[in-house]
Amino acid sequence: MKKVYLAVGLLFAFSAQADQLGEVNTVFKLIGPDHKIIVEMYDDPRVNGVSCYVSRAKTGGISGALGLATDKAEASIACRQVGPISFMAGALPKQEDIFSERLSILFKTLHIVRMVDTKRNTLVYLTYSDKLIGGSPQNSVTAVPVDKSTTIPVK
Repeated sequence: MKKVYLAVGLLFAFSAQADQLGEVNTVFKLIGPDHKIIVEMYDDPRVNGVSCYVSRAKTGGISGALGLATDKAEASIACRQVGPISFMAGALPKQEDIFSERLSILFKTLHIVRMVDTKRNTLVYLTYSDKLIGGSPQNSVTAVPVDKSTTIPVK
């Protein structure tokens, strides 16, 4: 029974939630919401003290309002140390998809991936989107150096 509670607890601990911080309109739409750029914040679910800020396009209009629009693949990321860095739940994988969000009803997904640069004791974050057929090479990368006195635990 304890294993079930632990598994459920880990599932909730590792599910990142986005906080939308703001938005700006880019194109006026007469019917439905405007096209916009939104800025969201994600806390790394396994690294306390690191937050990532992602800006990305959000399609408006009728299709956007109904959730049928496909958002553009362009996104930008900036991750920063926002408090003391500590690591949860043991060693980190060398590379891990820490967050994903659908950008269209079926085919496109935004990803945030954490990579560990052990040589430089740095956490590297990449954002990109993929598509079932024909993903986009557009991406953005940022890095958070970790103090040399804190070793990043890697599997």
